[in-house]
Amino acid sequence: EVQLQASGGGLVQTGGSLRLSCATSGLTFDDYAMSWIRQAPGKEREVVACTSRSDNTQYHADSVKGRFTISGDDAKTTVYLEMNDLRLEDTAVYYCAADTGLWAVIAGTPQYWGQGTEVTVSS
Repeated sequence: EVQLQASGGGLVQTGGSLRLSCATSGLTFDDYAMSWIRQAPGKEREVVACTSRSDNTQYHADSVKGRFTISGDDAKTTVYLEMNDLRLEDTAVYYCAADTGLWAVIAGTPQYWGQGTEVTVSS
């Protein structure tokens, strides 16, 4: 059974940094594409970043490119989202997600979801 557990959210000032973690079980990074997806109040869900080892592909949304980085640690079977230079518009609940298909995670329709971790950016 695939399980995802996100953590690391919190309150941070604009320009600050946070690192989100997604502890996984029941999957291997060789077989699953991973993603971070966020949902802000009153806004559509946004795929922030994806990574797929089998497809040798990483994707970062234009809104976070150059500020956020997705990475994975095989030994810990954990996926991270390093977030720097945070802005007010980054405030959202962030979810980690997984699917065997890269296109599913890019489309924001992955099969497996973790619970969200809330990020609040204040001025």
